[in-house]
Amino acid sequence: MVYQHKEIVFKIFVIGLRIWEGHLSDIVIGLDLGTGGVRVLAVDLQGGIIAQATRSYPLLTPQPGWTEQNSEDWVEASLQALFDVTQQLDKHRAIALGLSGQMHGMVPLDAEGKAIRAAILWNDQRTGKAVAEIEATIPRQELIQRTGNPAITGFQLPKLLWLRTEEPQAYARLWQILLPKDYLGYVLTGESVTEPSDASGVGCLNLAHQQWDTEILHALNLNPALFPPIILSSAIAGRLKSEIATRVGLPVGLPVVAGGGDNAAAAIALGISRTNLNQGSLSIGTSGVIFVPCDRPIPDSEGRVHLFCHVDGGYHLLGVTLAAGGSLRWYRDTFAPQTSYTDLMEMAERSQPGARGVLFLPHLSGERSPHLDPDTRGALVNLSLAHTPADITRAILEGVAFSLRETLEVIGAIAPVHQLLATGGGARSHFWLQILASVLQTELMTATEVGAAYGAAILAMVGVGAYPNLEAALKIFAPDGNVIQPQANAVYETGFKRYKLLYDTLKAVR
Repeated sequence: MVYQHKEIVFKIFVIGLRIWEGHLSDIVIGLDLGTGGVRVLAVDLQGGIIAQATRSYPLLTPQPGWTEQNSEDWVEASLQALFDVTQQLDKHRAIALGLSGQMHGMVPLDAEGKAIRAAILWNDQRTGKAVAEIEATIPRQELIQRTGNPAITGFQLPKLLWLRTEEPQAYARLWQILLPKDYLGYVLTGESVTEPSDASGVGCLNLAHQQWDTEILHALNLNPALFPPIILSSAIAGRLKSEIATRVGLPVGLPVVAGGGDNAAAAIALGISRTNLNQGSLSIGTSGVIFVPCDRPIPDSEGRVHLFCHVDGGYHLLGVTLAAGGSLRWYRDTFAPQTSYTDLMEMAERSQPGARGVLFLPHLSGERSPHLDPDTRGALVNLSLAHTPADITRAILEGVAFSLRETLEVIGAIAPVHQLLATGGGARSHFWLQILASVLQTELMTATEVGAAYGAAILAMVGVGAYPNLEAALKIFAPDGNVIQPQANAVYETGFKRYKLLYDTLKAVR
């Protein structure tokens, strides 16, 4: 009787456990492996953020112009952040993990899957000779037509050539090179794969076929097997290893979805895809980034803006002003260190459109789009004794807007866009947004910036069938915000014409 009683009690416990499990609500986890740190989000299937955590890791600069990170630091920080999130998941059950991360970096692995050296990052500038070697082997125009971009110092392919030339012993041990988020995926699952949005920033992806361009690799005497297989961004890359799952508190065998590069994943978080080709995004952070989706791989013939694959199976054009909010921060820190950004905006409002003739070239960190010139430098032009700090501050805001307009004109000739969703710290200022809308002559809409980890979570939902496809998922997460209409202003048009003369003029006296 005692045995029967215990058996009845056990059955009641099991039934109760199943009932309790039945009340668990499904969530997905999105992870973004950034340059400054990793961010992890738990998101329910209606788009609500349930939990989040961040962890940081150091940036290494062993020589001027070099930027590296230890891939082991990424792994440790990611596992800690995942554990932090799982401790907050009361009555929630994870059904998938999606990945995103910084693009272009190189993690070289040996045959045992161990990192041979520190990862070389997207903003590393050591590969000038390798870029020249690539373009001496494959004509620039052919490279742009095949890959959507010229050879660029920050891309992964020049890093591989640098490794072959400068660290031949390390190169001799090489089994495969992985992008940052794909390396993390490899550690989590044991599977070595990538997906098109990140792969298109390597420098040797044939955009039309969304596969590695073996002709380019053979011309450079590189083995295509050094690069991982390419799967869909919403495909399951692998399943969580038992030892990892136990450490972080997630189910063994949890599907890990390939995800996307950080810009593409952040765009998905805003609902930007080829389902609405008239809408892109404008991010005003340290840099300024314009992202516009397109449905065909049509590059700019001069390579002035990037063309990458999007995670939706289409493509996107990307233009970057390296010092957007960074220009305003430089000005404040250098000339007005006790002044808040709010006060700077109020000061700029006391000037006039056109900043009473003052022009600012925001090339404080060199420039990406449309010049691809790391050696260009910034300038304040046309100053007089009559000008005030208000004029200079406004000139900086307008100069960033002029720089972005140069980029948007290149993008718009390929993929016209009606509205840009504005995010980033600069988008908190309605005054600056109005300047941007009027200079760009494009409608802006404010949007809550949920980031690349959120986009990775959406891709994870699609990957495990919570939504039948990405289009269905994006209908749930449609953004909503205030619309800023452009205002016609002849002063801005005149200022922009004068601004465009500055780069060539100053280049001539370098």
